[in-house]
Amino acid sequence: MNRNRLIILLRKYDYVVVFVLLLIVSIVLMSRTSYYQSSKLIAWTNSIAGGWYQGVHSISGYFGLKGENDRLAAENAQLRAQLAASYISYSDSVFTVNDTVYRQRYSYTEAQVIKNSWSQQNNYIMINKGRTHGIEPDMTVISPEGIVGVVMSVSDNFATIMPVLHSKSLNSVKAQRTGISGHLMWDGKDYRYAQVKDMPVAYQFYPGDTIVTSHEGDFPEGIPVGYIEEAEPEQGTGFYKVKILLATNFNKLDHVYIIKNRFREEQDKLMEETLSKYE
Repeated sequence: MNRNRLIILLRKYDYVVVFVLLLIVSIVLMSRTSYYQSSKLIAWTNSIAGGWYQGVHSISGYFGLKGENDRLAAENAQLRAQLAASYISYSDSVFTVNDTVYRQRYSYTEAQVIKNSWSQQNNYIMINKGRTHGIEPDMTVISPEGIVGVVMSVSDNFATIMPVLHSKSLNSVKAQRTGISGHLMWDGKDYRYAQVKDMPVAYQFYPGDTIVTSHEGDFPEGIPVGYIEEAEPEQGTGFYKVKILLATNFNKLDHVYIIKNRFREEQDKLMEETLSKYE
């Protein structure tokens, strides 16, 4: 059956087959009898082969970008853990002898966003790391650009995050230039912007001023939050209503870093003991 089909196909395209064969024979004879034609033919075939391999390399490189991005994100997590802000300082001083020892306070785990919303009143993010990877509720989350939110629920392999784009999200922040603190909130309107409340009018703020995380919150201090767009006094309150452009673009969120405060349990226990004694 296949043989008959081949014969029918050859009969149908016999002129094309003969033409191609004659063309190949003529090219071979020409390249053998003329050095010029031979060099041109070799150059032409090399050009075709080079273009083919370059195309294959470009395609394979494109599909390799995901692996490369994952590698870079993991490397960034290690580098962040080595920053001075990730360590807590202990200073034991005896008269003029100073012995300073640093112990790491924060560690970072890289994760990939697999589900994300940014246009709702209450948005959530899901990542591909969970309890198996050491992720726990209440851990803070950042992106390469700035803060993202707080871990809410955890399964063995996944976790959900309440981002700052949530009506119940409330984080302590401060103006980097002045050090004045406030609270970050979101009005549910535009994922690119948020509001900072409780910043007193006694201080001057300017468009472009950077807002960062403060030591009062759960985030490491100094993580970028956003940049002031406008600051208007709220009538009768003594505080500004500040609009900021968020540092993190939630519409393009891909990789995040989950931050573990290694002293969180100790800090919470100490606070519980303090409250039980004095309140």
